[in-house]
Amino acid sequence: MGVYDFQAKNRDGSVANLSDYQGKVLLVVNTATGCGFTPQYEQLEAMYRDLRDRGFEILDFPCNQFANQAPGDDEQIHEFCTVKFGADFPQFSKVEVNGDDAHPLFPYLAQQKPFQGFTGMKKLVLNQVSKAVEKEFGDKAHIRWNFTKFLIDREGSVIERFEPTVRMDEVRQAVEAQL
Repeated sequence: MGVYDFQAKNRDGSVANLSDYQGKVLLVVNTATGCGFTPQYEQLEAMYRDLRDRGFEILDFPCNQFANQAPGDDEQIHEFCTVKFGADFPQFSKVEVNGDDAHPLFPYLAQQKPFQGFTGMKKLVLNQVSKAVEKEFGDKAHIRWNFTKFLIDREGSVIERFEPTVRMDEVRQAVEAQL
């Protein structure tokens, strides 16, 4: 099984095959509209605009599992992202990324690139949050917070995981290296 074997529900309820993205460099992100990392949408959108013509796609999966920071339905979330940040990359229906109801893509991605810890100034706070997530979901605590990113190369291999604390310029450098 690989990335291209998964499907996801679009905001309109239709089903998207991730195989439609075969041959592109992908950044899969679980997002939230009310998180301290939500301003990353601006940098994600800038990266998308600059690089999409070179075969780059961002796949946005809103998730409300972390402190209920993605309230609202799919359309409300989409409207917020487009109005506030001009987000134009594919945004799927809200998913869960941990637990028994996790979208199967996220456990797969996390098995390929497991959690290695947070970095930076917010490390101490997020380490406490991570312990709570682990306690709640046990061995199904695949993702530790919003804006975790997985970089997938043109062949569908998961090559890097970025926790939300990784600087966006580092993420961009890794994406550009794959293009």
